[in-house]
Amino acid sequence: MVDIARPDIARAKRMRQIVYGVGTGVVVILITVGVSRLEPAAPGVDRDTVYTDTVQRGEMLRQVRGTGTLVPEEIRWISAITNSTVERIVLRPGVTVEPDTVIVELSNPQLEQSALEAQLQLAAAQARYKSRQVELDREVLTQRANVASAESALNQAEYEASLDEELFEDQLVSELQLRQKQTAANQARIQQQIEAQRLEILVDSMETQLAAEQAEVDRLETIYQLRRDEVADLQVTAGVAGVLQEVPLEEGASVTPGTNLARVGDPTQLMAELRIAETQARDVQIGQPASIDTRNGIIPGQVIRIDPAVQQGTVTVDVSLDGELPRGARPDLTVDGTIELERLVDVVYVGRPVYGQEDSVVTLFRLLPDSDDAVRTRVSLGRSSVNTIEVREGLQPGDQVVLSDMSQWDEFDRIQLN
Repeated sequence: MVDIARPDIARAKRMRQIVYGVGTGVVVILITVGVSRLEPAAPGVDRDTVYTDTVQRGEMLRQVRGTGTLVPEEIRWISAITNSTVERIVLRPGVTVEPDTVIVELSNPQLEQSALEAQLQLAAAQARYKSRQVELDREVLTQRANVASAESALNQAEYEASLDEELFEDQLVSELQLRQKQTAANQARIQQQIEAQRLEILVDSMETQLAAEQAEVDRLETIYQLRRDEVADLQVTAGVAGVLQEVPLEEGASVTPGTNLARVGDPTQLMAELRIAETQARDVQIGQPASIDTRNGIIPGQVIRIDPAVQQGTVTVDVSLDGELPRGARPDLTVDGTIELERLVDVVYVGRPVYGQEDSVVTLFRLLPDSDDAVRTRVSLGRSSVNTIEVREGLQPGDQVVLSDMSQWDEFDRIQLN
């Protein structure tokens, strides 16, 4: 049997193969393009692992919060007056003290020697004063005797002159004798006046000389009193009633004038010293109400001082306590404080997102109504509080949003809460 060539059949077969190949390629291209245009499937997120909140409209209370400690309203630092050495620390922090309670004993041999020398110099000056006073008193007495003699001589001369005047009238004595007696009386009068003036000058001089001596005594007495007080200050006392809070010393240490030796505070009059982040402290003002949580009760109070300096990113704010202190409240107790800044009326607000800062724009996942899907939404935030923040744009009252950290889903615009 002889095979007969059929070229038309082979040509038709090749055409079918070409058509099938082209069709398959077109289908593959269409599928690829379609798949590339499909949105990625929304990843599933466990609803229990995220925190959601509902946007609300109404009154929003702005607050700031900070941690701190309770400190006495009145604190007395006891400082060293002179160079000295710590001999003995009598009391340790936590002890109740009275004004005359000795806390630390210091020593300074040179100071004690100076006090002794000042005492001896004062005693010598006082002795000189007494000696000079006796000497001047003797001079005054001598001059008083001279005055008395001059007065006696004057009286005698005046009597004799008066007697001669009567005798002269009776022509029993001569005029010459009368003139002599009158002259003697005038001389006695002048002598008496001179002696009286000498007495007056001596008395005035005595007061001046004694005043100079007294000034020297007063000067040395002041020096001695100062040295004696410095020696007494070596026995460091509390000075006020309260609780000893700190004694930053070691026995044997040397201290210089101005060194803090101890701190005493009144435990019955406490205030809260809060540390507020500098970004939140700009709206804090004196007089704003506050509440202090001692973990054993909440005490109302108000801001009484704002430190103008920033330390390690925080501002120190002092809050006075208006309520009764709970049991266990004591200095240096750690507390949490909340300060009320203002009340915003009729604003849209929501719980504060993890990365939601005041006056910023963030993206949050907003839940779609009647759905488990949440879509990324751009939200403009305004004024903030401790747990809430104002919504300016992007959300409406009733919207539910995810407030948790969703940074791991940054590449998705939609998620599904399971």
